[in-house]
Amino acid sequence: MSPSLKKILKVAVPILIGAGLVFYSYTSTSAEDRTKILASIQNADLTWVFLSIFIGILSHISRAVRWNYLLYPLGYKPRLINNVLIILTSYFANTLVLRSGEFLRATALTTYENVPFEKGFGTIVTERIIDVIMLMLIILTALLFQTDVILGILEEKGIGLVGSLVLLLAGILGLLIAIRIIRKSTSTFAIKVKTFLNGLLEGVLSIFKMKNKWAFILHTLFIWACYIAMFWVIKFTVPETTDLPLGAFLVAFVAGAFAMAATNGGLGLFPIVVTAALSVYGVSKTSGDAYGWIMWTAQTLMVVVFGTISFIILPLINRK
Repeated sequence: MSPSLKKILKVAVPILIGAGLVFYSYTSTSAEDRTKILASIQNADLTWVFLSIFIGILSHISRAVRWNYLLYPLGYKPRLINNVLIILTSYFANTLVLRSGEFLRATALTTYENVPFEKGFGTIVTERIIDVIMLMLIILTALLFQTDVILGILEEKGIGLVGSLVLLLAGILGLLIAIRIIRKSTSTFAIKVKTFLNGLLEGVLSIFKMKNKWAFILHTLFIWACYIAMFWVIKFTVPETTDLPLGAFLVAFVAGAFAMAATNGGLGLFPIVVTAALSVYGVSKTSGDAYGWIMWTAQTLMVVVFGTISFIILPLINRK
């Protein structure tokens, strides 16, 4: 396969998958359900939608501040406004071409702040490692706070408490065996896993070596609190989700996070997985779909509008 064809497929395949999932969502609902979903979206209180967008912007500003804590030890002090605009532009790029935003961030940082590409990209990789760790912590938190829900689902499937403990022990044992095999293996896959895990460890340790480590940690917590808050406030736009506990939205958040990583900005997949997560808590498909589409539209609108503005403004304020 030629390199040019590979590039085309990397861009086209995620978009086609997303478009296919949108078509699937449309065809898998009846005309009556589509009318109800559309009515829920039209009747949504825009106050909560705009509040969700505002919280999202705060998270991006905080991320821009945090980015400088990684760049300062390297001897660079980019302007905060440039960091904000570069980050917003990179998120916009990710909605067009999956995972292109990281390269754009490093390139723009080189162009406007004279930070060498490899150094800028290294800080972005460190950020991503920290984000993976935070997502793992949120998954663990969701599992701990929603243990009763998980046990209820297992009981519905015919698996009682004893069966659940057996599954848990089997999972732990399987994980330990897998770790032992990977540590001793020299296969390409095992090397990639070890490299990834070593990167996670180095990313964590690098935080405690930096001068502004506590400010970095606080900004990290604030960023992810904003991400969850963006989800939580949207619950007030759909009557059926208003009284759901925070734990339900943690589960939906985790599902949505994986969807965002799988297709361009979660196109098509985001509402499907969020609806599935909320259905565990008794939310109907129509209300779940309405919530998922409102949440996805709010996020996408924020990224597209502010990303486009940032793309235009960035070269203008750096004319010199």
